[in-house]
Amino acid sequence: MKTLIIASAVSLAVGGLIAGVSRAAPSSHSSATDSAGNLHVPDDYQKLYQFLGAWAVASDGVPGSKQMHYVYASPGAVEAYKRNGHFPDGTVLVKEVYGTDTAPMTTGTVSHAQTLKGWFVMVRDTHQSHLKSKLWGDGWGWSWFDAGNRSKTTSVDYKANCLGCHTPAKATDWVYTQGYPSLAAERR
Repeated sequence: MKTLIIASAVSLAVGGLIAGVSRAAPSSHSSATDSAGNLHVPDDYQKLYQFLGAWAVASDGVPGSKQMHYVYASPGAVEAYKRNGHFPDGTVLVKEVYGTDTAPMTTGTVSHAQTLKGWFVMVRDTHQSHLKSKLWGDGWGWSWFDAGNRSKTTSVDYKANCLGCHTPAKATDWVYTQGYPSLAAERR
């Protein structure tokens, strides 16, 4: 009987730890940065991160899309956002940007992702961990990476290279959250 009680207590404790880990918010952004704050595209993000959603950027003057954007969030980020309405420190967002091909299909004119153009990576950092870097500020680390080089950003200053596109999303912590169904409150 004593062994059964001890085994049950251990089982409950381990179960609680596992549940806590699965609900935990991201605690570090080491998957996308080095100790100096240099950003890179995280390895295996397509397998390990949660898909947030996709955006189609319309072509100018012709049917179809000129780009497709696919966005992923690091583990725990979506659950934390649903609880608090904000991405916690350590959240990593990765946006893949593809050029497209558009063609008539039986369902109509259809665009699909064709050629990877690069990645845009954001890392949540409200503690201002990298004050000396021009790629960190306004609560995030920001960087663009051309396809073919996941480790070397072409961004030099987030204010000049990134913030302009994100200014309309300032009220939602610089992220266009309306495009991500997984961030919406669960309906019962």
